[in-house]
Amino acid sequence: MTAFSFDGRPVDFAEGQTVGAALVNAGIYSWRVTRRHGTRRGLFCGIGVCYDCLVRVDGVPNQRACQVAATDGMTVTTQTGTGHDDFAC
Repeated sequence: MTAFSFDGRPVDFAEGQTVGAALVNAGIYSWRVTRRHGTRRGLFCGIGVCYDCLVRVDGVPNQRACQVAATDGMTVTTQTGTGHDDFAC
């Protein structure tokens, strides 16, 4: 098995798995917090339509966890709001 980092914690995955599938397999069910109400979100549709599963991958925000192939050594972090909330305006 290979692994990526999620919020500093290693997550194992099988070849061909998406980030979302690996997170769910690891017992992690939410990885985004909405901007308006701070509601936790995770995998919902699983096909890239709903955007509930947004994460930051290797520093790039708004990546759909259900669409991104897991790769060894990648860094995935929880996304808050738009994913750009911590950027200077």
